[in-house]
Amino acid sequence: MSTSSCSNVFELGKYRVELQTVEAAESSRCCSTKSSSRVSVPPPKPLLIGLPCEAGEFPVLLLLHGFLLSNSFYSQLIQHVASHGFIVIAPQLYTIAGSDTSDEIKSTAAITNWLSEGLQSLLPPHVQANLNKLALAGHSRGGKVSFALALGKEGITTSLKFSALLGIDPVDGMDTGKQTPPPVLTYVPHSFDLDDMAVMVIGTGLGEVKRNPLFPACAPKGVNHEEFFNECRKPACYFVAKDYGHLDMLDDETKGIRGKATYCLCKNGKSREPMRKFVGGVVVAFVKAYLGGDMSELMAIREGGHQAAPIELQTVEFLL
Repeated sequence: MSTSSCSNVFELGKYRVELQTVEAAESSRCCSTKSSSRVSVPPPKPLLIGLPCEAGEFPVLLLLHGFLLSNSFYSQLIQHVASHGFIVIAPQLYTIAGSDTSDEIKSTAAITNWLSEGLQSLLPPHVQANLNKLALAGHSRGGKVSFALALGKEGITTSLKFSALLGIDPVDGMDTGKQTPPPVLTYVPHSFDLDDMAVMVIGTGLGEVKRNPLFPACAPKGVNHEEFFNECRKPACYFVAKDYGHLDMLDDETKGIRGKATYCLCKNGKSREPMRKFVGGVVVAFVKAYLGGDMSELMAIREGGHQAAPIELQTVEFLL
C-alpha cells in the first residue's frame, strides 16, 4: 500500500470548520449569552465544539483535556480532526483539581449522557450528529479519565456506547505505586476488559524525560503510554513519537499563565506543529477505521511507519 494513500490525513481535510463555545448549565441560569440562549438543555460542563460547516451526518469524538489545561489549548487539533468530517466536543472538566479523578469521570459520564438530549440543538439544521458512531479520547490525565470511564471505574456507566477509545500520552499518576485515584493500571498484561472496543495509545519519547531536576517528568515511565498499551487487548494500536514531548500536540500559542507554563514544565520537541499534525492524522485514521469501517489509512500508516508520518516514530505496534 502506498504511503501517499495516508498522507492526506496529516493535513487539513475537505470540510471548513466552525468552533463553538458553550456555557454549562450552572452558568447559563444566571447569564444570558448568545450560545446558551438557544440551548434547550445546557451541558453539565462548558464545551468547545468543532464541527464541519457543510451539510452531513458526522461521527462524534469526545476529547478530554490534560491536567490543569484549558480545552482551548486544543483548538488547532480539534479543527484538524473536524475538518475530516467529525464533530469534536472538548469539555472543560475543571479549572482547579486535586489528585482524585473521580469527579472528572462522573462529569464525563454526565456529558456523554447529555449528548442525546442536548447536542443537536447546538448544531445547525444541516449538520447531524451520529451518536451511534461515538469515540472517547483523552490527553494526559484526560487519557486516564477516558480509560477509567470505559472500564467502568467507580461503577459509573453511560447511556451511550463508545465504539473506540484513544489515549493521547495517557498518565495514571506520578510514578509506579503513586497512581492517582482511582487507579487504572493493574500491571497485568492485557487486563483491560473493554468488551472488544478498539483502542489506540499514542506516546511521546520525551514525555518520560525530566525537563530539569526540580520537576518530575510529565509522563513518567511506569504510569505512561507504554503500560497502558501493555494492558490493552486486541484490537489495539500503539504509536510513539520519538523526538516529541507530552504537550507538543497543543496549539502553537497557548495564552495565559497556564498557557505559558506548557512551554517550560515538560521536555518538548523543536516545534508543536509536526506532532500536532501526526496526532490529528492518526486520530482521523483510527476513527475512520473503527467508526467508519475504512482501515486503509490506518494500515498505510502501519506499513509506512515514520516514512508515512510527518515525524519519526519510535514504536508502531498493532494487536489485531
